[in-house]
Amino acid sequence: MRRRLLSSTLVVAVIAVLLLGVPLGVVVSRLIVDEAAQELGAEAKRLVGEVEYARVQETPLDPQQLEQKYPGRFIQIWERGTPLRVTVVGDPPPSGHLMTEDAQTNTGVYVRISRDQDQVEQDVRARLLLIVALAVAALAVAVSLAVVQSRRLTLPLQDLAKIADRLGSGDARPSKHRYGIPELDRVAQVLDRSATRISDLLTREREFATDASHQLRTPLTGLTMRLEEIVAASDEPEVVREEGEAAIVQAERLTAVIDELLAAARRQRHAQAEPVAIDEVLDQQITEWAPVFRDAGRGLHLDGARDLKAMATTGGFGQVVASLLENSLRHGGGDVTVTSSCGDNYVVIEVADQGPGISDEIAPKIFERNVSGGGGTGLGLTLARALAAADGGRLELVRRRPATFAIFLRPAEDDNRNRVVSGPA
Repeated sequence: MRRRLLSSTLVVAVIAVLLLGVPLGVVVSRLIVDEAAQELGAEAKRLVGEVEYARVQETPLDPQQLEQKYPGRFIQIWERGTPLRVTVVGDPPPSGHLMTEDAQTNTGVYVRISRDQDQVEQDVRARLLLIVALAVAALAVAVSLAVVQSRRLTLPLQDLAKIADRLGSGDARPSKHRYGIPELDRVAQVLDRSATRISDLLTREREFATDASHQLRTPLTGLTMRLEEIVAASDEPEVVREEGEAAIVQAERLTAVIDELLAAARRQRHAQAEPVAIDEVLDQQITEWAPVFRDAGRGLHLDGARDLKAMATTGGFGQVVASLLENSLRHGGGDVTVTSSCGDNYVVIEVADQGPGISDEIAPKIFERNVSGGGGTGLGLTLARALAAADGGRLELVRRRPATFAIFLRPAEDDNRNRVVSGPA
């Protein structure tokens, strides 16, 4: 591309110089020749006047004085009389190339004045050489400007090519390069937006993989416990049947967790929110987690209002409660109480334990990713808050000591009341 720009600029400059320089050279050469002829003619007329004045005054002509007055001229003067007087001033040019002008009067005075034509032609060549030098300088300036302009255009294109190649190789960092050329700047902006989108997609994929590994651990742990109890109670058919049914529930919950994670990765869960019976989800979680708390020597209790319904997804809400129970089991202390209540605008589910609580240093950023006060992964509360927000609710730390978390969900009747119906009245 740079070569094409240079060649096209050079062709345009050469054509412009020829269109301007050739006519200029012709005009300048003619002006110099015409100016020399006019000057010579003026000298001839002036010399005729001087000769006529000398005749009137009856003063003889002085050739030396005329030669000093008209240097570089070959002058011939004829005066009518008896005899005819001829005066010659100067020497003819050695080249023999003469530019001649003459003048005469009615009284019989005839003057012919000549100069070397080679001098005029030399002057013309000097002026033409100056024009050629200026043309060459103009071409050099044009080529220099073309080089600068080609670099200004090609270097950004090469940089854009490198950015695109970097995007293709997986490096999705926006370059934020701008070049001062509107068209190229727009291309750079589009590439930066594409890089941002690709980076977001890659980040979401990585977060999804991390979230999936974290969220699947709890159902798998519960399923493993149920299977272990089945093996331990193999001599008691009723216990085996009960634990087998619980294991099936755990497997179904594991499938629901996978579906919820996939839906969250595609940002579709808010549209899937529907009226959910709070009691059913809480009873399921209490049933699943009670043996774990019992083995740890701690109690797990359910309290508060019953028969509540809120807008959520069953799997998402269950995962939030499971994350809070696991957090209390791992980092809290004493008995854990799950309390449900209904306010004017929200259905509230609180999970509180009797442990030492959360330190003032950790509390403001307890929901941030990779923040943990007890050696955990720092993902559980982050994911729980994201799942609650995806259902149109929120998860908050309402008390630091002892730690109490609250889930705020939209009441099911509010969703129906606020729904907008369109159509003919």
